[in-house]
Amino acid sequence: MSAIDALMRSVPVIPVLVVENARDAIPIAQALVAGGLIALEVTLRTPAALEVIREMATVEGAVVGAGTVLNGRDLDAALAAGARFVVSPGLTDPLTRAALDSGIPYLPGIANAADIMRGLDHGLDRFKFFPAEAAGGLKALKALAGPFGQVRFCPTGGITEASAPEWLAFKSVLCVGGSWVVPAGTPDPDTIRRNAAAAAGLRTA
Repeated sequence: MSAIDALMRSVPVIPVLVVENARDAIPIAQALVAGGLIALEVTLRTPAALEVIREMATVEGAVVGAGTVLNGRDLDAALAAGARFVVSPGLTDPLTRAALDSGIPYLPGIANAADIMRGLDHGLDRFKFFPAEAAGGLKALKALAGPFGQVRFCPTGGITEASAPEWLAFKSVLCVGGSWVVPAGTPDPDTIRRNAAAAAGLRTA
């Protein structure tokens, strides 16, 4: 079992986090871990993101990764901040080579068969299906999965608490990425913990 496979199997939902203020990092991470979600994806979409990763990495039980990693510079910054896995919205050869050379668990995004085949050429068989709903939803993923029986996915993008169980019931899906667990705005730890517990209770088929 690869490190990225083990991570994907550790939780049914990986929270996709856009955190604007580093002071919110520890309360959010503590609430998520308390609710049963240990794999946390901090997207590099805000100026505070790298500091958020550093802060969250101090929370016991949290496995903190960087999302929206676009190139080697982002990868280096994420590694320096203490990220334990990286997620990219797409699959490029330069980033893939850099991630594989670094040894960090790496989940690149794919949206079509050509992306998957390029990933397989690099020895990868675990991918983020993104943007999941906009790219055709579960019907599209089932069609893509047909020729690639060994491949497993983490669909992300447009998935909700209501739709997640249907995605997770598909055998090629190991987990989903979801932003609903931590609602936008000032974080409320009690709400986050309840949302995390509900998400952690979702089970794959």
